[in-house]
Amino acid sequence: MKLVRDKIPEIIEKDGKWCLCRSVYSKEEHMQLLKEKIIEESEEFLENPCYEEAADMLEIIHAFCHLSGLTFDLAESVMHNKRESNGGFLNGIVLEEVGTSS
Repeated sequence: MKLVRDKIPEIIEKDGKWCLCRSVYSKEEHMQLLKEKIIEESEEFLENPCYEEAADMLEIIHAFCHLSGLTFDLAESVMHNKRESNGGFLNGIVLEEVGTSS
């Protein structure tokens, strides 16, 4: 059992095969399956960094936003604002310790 894109059952049937599917039972189950899916897609991206795998991760984040009542476009805007004010993760900065000035 795994979460698949909405049109996958149609694609399987057009290929002359059959499949057994169901809708999620609850928002909680949907969120749990999305958590599992983002891990799966992240691993696939790390094995094969490409636009298709990146798009899969973005689609999952889009679904997380939808289920949480957030707008994906606004989340993207906030991402840009945070990048502007705090930077992003492109430079690989690792924080090892923070202390106080004496």
